[in-house]
Amino acid sequence: MKHIASIEDLRQRARRRVPKMFYDYVDGGAWTETTFRANSSDFAKILLRPRVAVDVAARTARATIAGEPARLPLAVAPTGLTGVYWPDREKLALRACEAFGVPFTLSTMSIASLEDLANVATRPFWFQPYVSKDRDFTSRLVDRADAVGIKTLMLTLDLQMVGQRNKDIHNGLSSPPKPTLRNLMNFAHKPAWCLAMARVRKMQFGNLYGHVPQIKNAKSLSRWTNEQLDQSLNWDDVRAFRDRWKGRLILKGIMDPEDAEQAVACGADAIVVSNHGGRQLDGAPSTISVLPGIVEAVGERIEVLLDSGILSGQDVFKALAMGARGVLIGRAMLYGLRAAGEQGVAKCLAIIAHELETTMGLCGVSKVGDIARNNLTGQSGCSAQSQSR
Repeated sequence: MKHIASIEDLRQRARRRVPKMFYDYVDGGAWTETTFRANSSDFAKILLRPRVAVDVAARTARATIAGEPARLPLAVAPTGLTGVYWPDREKLALRACEAFGVPFTLSTMSIASLEDLANVATRPFWFQPYVSKDRDFTSRLVDRADAVGIKTLMLTLDLQMVGQRNKDIHNGLSSPPKPTLRNLMNFAHKPAWCLAMARVRKMQFGNLYGHVPQIKNAKSLSRWTNEQLDQSLNWDDVRAFRDRWKGRLILKGIMDPEDAEQAVACGADAIVVSNHGGRQLDGAPSTISVLPGIVEAVGERIEVLLDSGILSGQDVFKALAMGARGVLIGRAMLYGLRAAGEQGVAKCLAIIAHELETTMGLCGVSKVGDIARNNLTGQSGCSAQSQSR
């Protein structure tokens, strides 16, 4: 992909290729988008500590994330509606991740089903279930994941209700999109997308259709989905889920040290410090700002990953320096996917790898396991006075 140098380049290309409502669904947050913006801007405030005359010729970014060896300390986060952006997008993203060597996580709200993806996968991928009010459906979903060889589940805890996303309201986002004049005019400006989507025979959520008797069409799907958000979800439910699932369990949506302690007590293998990309509670802090407190609270008792705001290899470096063992990317991957399909995801991962390894070299680090707080400077790391000692 010529002239693509950064994730921002992929974002701009993606914006030109898909209808506005689907672009905004990814590239936006809740309410005033204060938290959405802080996720990125707080990374920019963290300063790196450059070092010279250090042998970094043999540096490597290889790591283990949630028990799996990976080309980078990174996994792709679950993202709903991925297949709406272009046909077979979940399969294309999976293939790119497998080729590059990082874990891919399938969302419950995906177009491709667990079984669809398992048919093309060459190794186990990760899966993100929700604990819905229909506990029987949740149990059957977990059984299906086990049946296709899933070893790692990522249980999302911060979607007990949907945050108010003003862009989606303004755009009239729905599935399928309503044939309003505004939508039709916007689609007309994206002819390649329209032509590709017109060839799709069925555009439905593969993990739900055929598995929930109440779902007959898009209207009943929307109604059932909204009804299944469980506001009574609590730590007893999480413990019951842990007791039932014998594979690796990652809990996503942790933003407070007390909740991190609960995750440890429940027997989770890892947690993801995440505010859902700023798409749930606007006014919450950024993930990178709460990361150190959570890491301090849990110590080495559980693996801590970070999600929300990762848009470069330098962001990955900073997250590791602040105590994370690895990161998840969602938006960055989707920019690449919408920009150029499988090739775009591969480019996204290559950009992050190059930026991370370059930053490691300029900071005098050869292995990601050696990245620490002393690789930062200013308030985030060691002070100039302590460096001189």
